[in-house]
Amino acid sequence: MKAFGAFWYDFVVGDDWLMAAGIVASLMITAIAVRVADLLAWWIVPVAIVILLPVSLWRAVKADRAAED
Repeated sequence: MKAFGAFWYDFVVGDDWLMAAGIVASLMITAIAVRVADLLAWWIVPVAIVILLPVSLWRAVKADRAAED
């Protein structure tokens, strides 16, 4: 059971917990926007990905360069 949980944690979160948390937050915001305001909110998740992906890559490159020094 522990190995199963570790697999799913590694699969979903991977190396960047901030990216996973951002995607979960964007899914929650989308769900709330659809339920509460009855908006057509499909565009929130792609926008979040477009914003979060460069941030994640920037953080990874920054950490790699710091490890080289």
